[in-house]
Amino acid sequence: MNTDIFTAHESNVRRYGRSFPAVFTKALGATIWDEAGKPYIDFLVGSGALNYGHNNPNIIAPAIEYLVGENILLSLDMYTVAKREFIEVFVDSILKPRGLSYKIQFPGPTGTNANEAALALARKYTGRSSVMAFTNAFHGMSLGSLAVSGSASTRELGGVARHDVIRVPYDGYPNQDFDSASYIDSLLGDPGSGIEKPAAIILETIQAEGGMNAASAAWLTEIQRICREHGVVLIVDDIQAGAGRTGEFFSFEFAKINPDIVCLSKSLSGSGSPFSIVLIRPDLDIWNPGEHSGTFRGNNLAFVTAGAMCEMWSDGQFTKGVERTAAKLQRHLDSLVAKFPTCIEQKRGRGLMAGLKCRSQAVVGRMHDVAFENGLLIESSGPNRDVIKVLPPITITDDELDRGIAILDHALKEQANGD
Repeated sequence: MNTDIFTAHESNVRRYGRSFPAVFTKALGATIWDEAGKPYIDFLVGSGALNYGHNNPNIIAPAIEYLVGENILLSLDMYTVAKREFIEVFVDSILKPRGLSYKIQFPGPTGTNANEAALALARKYTGRSSVMAFTNAFHGMSLGSLAVSGSASTRELGGVARHDVIRVPYDGYPNQDFDSASYIDSLLGDPGSGIEKPAAIILETIQAEGGMNAASAAWLTEIQRICREHGVVLIVDDIQAGAGRTGEFFSFEFAKINPDIVCLSKSLSGSGSPFSIVLIRPDLDIWNPGEHSGTFRGNNLAFVTAGAMCEMWSDGQFTKGVERTAAKLQRHLDSLVAKFPTCIEQKRGRGLMAGLKCRSQAVVGRMHDVAFENGLLIESSGPNRDVIKVLPPITITDDELDRGIAILDHALKEQANGD
């Protein structure tokens, strides 16, 4: 398998090509093939950008029809039929059934574009500059998003000093005995804390890159109460945890909260096509026309595929299938935790956004390599890269899921036998 062209000409910054030294050529559902014809079960799914699997026919068929029809592909923020139809189906299939009412901003194609827009709007609305962000957070690779991310190595990128960020403990940090919500409430309510009231609190309900740390419903409810009491905008970064990843469309639904701003991207298009939106509480939508912009905010092909994805959530059989698959994955992982206690410390995450906290980075590294050799794509996360992320498509078949788990089992068994 020839990879010389990549080594010779692609930047040193490449990562996944080094982790998975194969040249891939075809993909369908939860399976991806290399050019030698070897199949792999995909528990990586574009780092959460392919929740609905590769080339989902319900999503790709409308895209093919759109492409051959000489339709508009790029429209800035002009009105198009594709954009109108996406807004209609998103409101009718996603927002209204959940009792949610938001204005929709199209900021640009990626998750970090959405987060930057959300942070800018919160600052404009409140007239304040600081933002409260959490330990082990990750919000993107542009400067504003880097500033509110938790990892030191991430924040140092760009070589520019980033101020106006108040770092606070996430739920369960540094341990379950510490009540971080009460601590945040005290900081904001005490004039002697030395902390100025922030414009916003930005959070992920599950910190994917931070180690699959999942916030409890009680903690999220309390953070929302604190934001309301202190006049702080609550931003939920639902870029990786949203669009169905946890088993519900929004990752915060289980907590019954209503964030002021929600950022969506990754699997929002349903197809891997870049697409993001910012959902804004209507009274917060104080943008002036053209005040926030982006050339690629009118990706009409993404409007088409995202609309097809949203329609799937109106199908009761589809939603029940996702719930069943999430429950099955959780049972599989519980079994692995019980079977390999010398390798696995605990299960993390929620629904189909799951992780296995391992005893060491070495265990994860070997699991990754053995899994790849046997036809499974997985990646690690966490500040010490000691958490295996388990992100199968939410549409994965029982057979594909069982095969993927069997490969994980084999990789863990090799580790356990080597101890």
